[in-house]
Amino acid sequence: MTTETTTASTPAHQQAVPVDGFHLYDTTLRDGAQQEGLTLSVTDKLAVARLLDELGVTYIEGGWPGAVPRDTEFFLRARTELELSTARLAAFGSTRKAGVAVTDDPQVAALIESGAPTVTLVAKSDLRHVTAALRTSGEENLAMVRETVAHLVELGREVFVDAEHFFDGFRHDAEYATSVIAASLAAGAEVAVLCDTNGGMLPHDITEIITELRERLAAAGHPDPRLGAHTHNDSGCAVANAVTAVRAGASHVQGCVNGYGERTGNADLITMLADLQLKMGMALVPAETLAETTRIAQAIGEIVNMPVNPRAPYVGDSAFAHKAGLHASAIRVDPDLYQHTDPRLLGNDMRMIISDMAGRASMELKGRELGFDLTGEKNLLARLAATVKQREAVGYSYEAADASFELLLLDEMGRAPAYFDVESWRSSSQMLRDGSLETEAVVKIGGGTAGVQARAVALAEGNGPVNALDLALRKALCDRYPLIDEFELRDFKVRILDAQHGTDATTRVLVRTSGAGLDFQTVGVGPNVIEASWEAIADAYTYGLYKAGTPQP
Repeated sequence: MTTETTTASTPAHQQAVPVDGFHLYDTTLRDGAQQEGLTLSVTDKLAVARLLDELGVTYIEGGWPGAVPRDTEFFLRARTELELSTARLAAFGSTRKAGVAVTDDPQVAALIESGAPTVTLVAKSDLRHVTAALRTSGEENLAMVRETVAHLVELGREVFVDAEHFFDGFRHDAEYATSVIAASLAAGAEVAVLCDTNGGMLPHDITEIITELRERLAAAGHPDPRLGAHTHNDSGCAVANAVTAVRAGASHVQGCVNGYGERTGNADLITMLADLQLKMGMALVPAETLAETTRIAQAIGEIVNMPVNPRAPYVGDSAFAHKAGLHASAIRVDPDLYQHTDPRLLGNDMRMIISDMAGRASMELKGRELGFDLTGEKNLLARLAATVKQREAVGYSYEAADASFELLLLDEMGRAPAYFDVESWRSSSQMLRDGSLETEAVVKIGGGTAGVQARAVALAEGNGPVNALDLALRKALCDRYPLIDEFELRDFKVRILDAQHGTDATTRVLVRTSGAGLDFQTVGVGPNVIEASWEAIADAYTYGLYKAGTPQP
């Protein structure tokens, strides 16, 4: 099967056509789990499998039953706890061992006992691995492939064969690598999957080798072989190699969500899906399902405790983020001028980043994103752009602090919220005789426009000076604004600017706050971490009260 890309004037998503029998095969639960630092419990695997089913994949590889106890348990629990609507469950395992009858091999038996309707067998296709790793002959390896595939097919299983190290093996001995594929197909395998196990191939390698393989298979009596591709990202080409394989005739691709996997990872299944559907016109999942990909990618990232890379194609937070003023000027006219596709097709969105590179167009678009129509407000936009540039020059950064930027915008518009006036604050620490450290803070506030009658003084002890300040400010505000109790500081990041100045360097603090249905970040800058933190925290409570609709005094 070959496909052709569409032109920019006729977007692929508008003319995507269904592709019967194409396999989108996910191996996140097995190959993805081999990533350093990624560990999945059985409950995690079940949760991820449900999300993969929502994504619309054709197959979910659940693991290696018999070899990994956790995977054995997964297949056992899946029988009663996993209901799949679109996907089919596959069990992964190896061919029989050398010199062992297929009916006597315990790992082959474990594949059968898993109950999975599909079995994916890994088989050696590089003769060097056969002799050095398996320590057997090329002929015995072929027998292992033929007999294991035939045995499972006879028992009613759908069988795929992952030809491990295929591309490297083909370069070393094309005849032998081809014979492994031919043996798999002759024994009844539905798909022979060509694996770039070491991830070293480039797209032109994929095209050349698959083209030659098909010629060799045709000569061997397999004129229309069902081929698949399993690619790794060690050369940075995993997705490109998989797409190239499809163009060369593969109708089965394997990958992991978010590109998880050993070393540099497997082909990112979501990027692959988007490329095939939006760029090559292959309708693999319904449009409404494709629009859930960002949510699903993020949900799986949370489960495996490895969030989506912000710069991931299509679904990353920065995938459609624009910073340069030149981009913003064009986007204001037509978003497609600096975007290769509509982010909403993937459930993502365009985002404007405010920085010292921003001009009036960036400010206008960012204002629109935040709910302000600044069309025609040339003087306001010019003042705002100048203020941002001046503040960024002394250390502020609004790229990740939309809340502080909105407060800045409101101030330039003469609408800055005023819930309290700060009279003074201080924080101190002292070492006690017993060696313990005592930290306390005092905050004195007025009542915003209500004046001194609403004055409050609060003292609080905390785990460090910043925590003490936060607790004291909350204490001072709570009687007047009970909503403050709902807000929680969730993250606190400190960056030292001009580090060559040592302890005299400027400090920038980012604070993430959530509560009352909100989640936002504020920024503070100062000559020390306490002063910068105070500004970020005070902005956080001001912004939270404002966005929650709290009346000002």
